Amino acid sequence: MNRRKFIKKTFKWGAGLGVLTGLYSWQIEPFWMEFVHVKMPLKNLPKELIGKTLMQISDIHIGNSFDYQYIIDSFKEAQQLKPDFVVYTGDYVSYDDNEQISQLQEVLKYVVTGSLGTIGILGNHDYGIDYAEESVAKSITKCLETAGITVLRNKAIELNGLNFIGIDDLWGINFHPEEATKKYDASKANIALCHNPDVCDLPVWNNFKGWILSGHTHGGQVKPPFLPAPMLPVKNKKYDAGKIDLEDGRTLYINSALGCLLQVRFNVRPEITLFELMREG
Repeated sequence: MNRRKFIKKTFKWGAGLGVLTGLYSWQIEPFWMEFVHVKMPLKNLPKELIGKTLMQISDIHIGNSFDYQYIIDSFKEAQQLKPDFVVYTGDYVSYDDNEQISQLQEVLKYVVTGSLGTIGILGNHDYGIDYAEESVAKSITKCLETAGITVLRNKAIELNGLNFIGIDDLWGINFHPEEATKKYDASKANIALCHNPDVCDLPVWNNFKGWILSGHTHGGQVKPPFLPAPMLPVKNKKYDAGKIDLEDGRTLYINSALGCLLQVRFNVRPEITLFELMREG
């Protein structure tokens, strides 16, 4: 084979591979949800909760950017696992106008709830345009609570042996984390819900020890093999996805999101996380 033919053939193979990769990233991986199983050791966990499950769902982004029937189908699949606790860590919509409120209400007909409790917090997109519309946040909160989700906006609640601390979003207009973390009780089993993991680096935690469940990053959505995600919406670029030991008694878990802002994923499958509760020590 001469050089010209070799180059031509290589170009055709490369173009074909590029088309297949594009189709995969657009039509397959954004809808290829996986259940990620993680052990969650907690201090002061009541004996009766050992072996119970806590499901985390994050960033469903209901709107017009992708076919959210996939979210409904994922909810139906998740219901079959019969979780004991379910937590939602924000970004329920990709807000353009009030159509998204109606769309969210349709999806929430299939909401996954826990037999022992269902908790949620808000994300930046739940504050509407420029993350500054309190009326949108209130509408979404009402939708969630009507569906059976207890929404924590800088508050805490003890529920069947777990102390949930819910922090409102860093980019929103109601970010008052100290109001939530002052409810930290070292004698209890504590789990903090915080949409944006950058909050972990702020001096607002009141010596909190326990797990912090976040979302927001989507794991970057596109991640070249063996390389870090090139685009992450956080200051601290080590906060991409998965379990991170913060080395001060806190363990951060960043969910890679069930939905997406743009219908594209590569090497970062959408996830629902299922934690198994264990006693630490």
